[in-house]
Amino acid sequence: MTVTRKIWSRTADGQAIYRYTITNASGASVVLCNYGAAIVSVNVPDRKGKLADVVLGYGKAENYFHDGPCFGKCPGRYANRIAKGRFSLDGKTFELPVNNGPNHLHGGPDGFQNRVWESRKKRGAVEFKYVAADGEMGYPGRLVVVAHYEWSDDNVLRLTFTAKSDSATVINLTNHAYFNLEGHGSVLNHRLRLNASEYLPTDATLIPLGESEPVAGTPMDFLTAKRLGRDIRKDFPALKYGKGYDACWLIDGYMPGQLQEAAFLKAPRSGRTLKVHTTQPGVQIYTGNWLSGCPKGKKGRIYHDYDGVAIECQHFPDSPNRPEYPPVVLRPGRIFHEAIVFAFGVE
Repeated sequence: MTVTRKIWSRTADGQAIYRYTITNASGASVVLCNYGAAIVSVNVPDRKGKLADVVLGYGKAENYFHDGPCFGKCPGRYANRIAKGRFSLDGKTFELPVNNGPNHLHGGPDGFQNRVWESRKKRGAVEFKYVAADGEMGYPGRLVVVAHYEWSDDNVLRLTFTAKSDSATVINLTNHAYFNLEGHGSVLNHRLRLNASEYLPTDATLIPLGESEPVAGTPMDFLTAKRLGRDIRKDFPALKYGKGYDACWLIDGYMPGQLQEAAFLKAPRSGRTLKVHTTQPGVQIYTGNWLSGCPKGKKGRIYHDYDGVAIECQHFPDSPNRPEYPPVVLRPGRIFHEAIVFAFGVE
């Protein structure tokens, strides 16, 4: 495994933006960036052995700065939405910036995805570290987060998050990469299977209404693989609210700390596949419903709606306000530890 690092750009205040490239024995590679601890590229073979980049992203580092789609980055301190930008913890109410309709999204406008992380090569892997101050974006506690990426010779990208806080806080971390296993074009012909027999219905602002509901008999049913585009235009609340899929599914068989299969994605033409495992209880599927108008991508490519699908393994939206959901509170002396495994292959 070879790991190289080069300066890609600098921020306005002079902080270096680094690109890390991890290349395995077969020549397949992953490119990472310390702005937002981002996955910039994943270059893997199709069934004929031809390499292509299967992650949406930008050719210029500056395009990652506060981009709308959050391409490839790790949002936080709380990924996904918190209703009305408000939650209570240990009897105290915390107010967060509202940046998505009436709600707080991905840790706010200056969330972890829009920060320069410390970075280093570590024994064939790459590690990013970010220290969030007490009160940053309204959250309590000084939080130290590490995102550790490993790339294997069999084309498996493993992302492990660890975090600790000096006072009680809430935390939800994921990676927001958009995948296109053909390399470019619409993903609506990709076939998706989810290990999830229930999902979370939401209101029109994508805040969960409460209890989960079965996917059976609805367009949310991916228990058997189907084309992403098959039901995407059905007259169904979850699809109307987001102009496509943007919802959280409950992973069947979830047990804290144990890896479970979350999703399986396949591209018909190239034969490339992606199997996703995680220790987290939910997976947010977002079909890139609002990509049009985002900054130019790699090689000057113009992205359109539905050109990528995000498979975001995480805790449930608005969990700080839902004590019945799996807990997201991190207390002093405890370690937050979650993993997401992206295994690329061909069929």
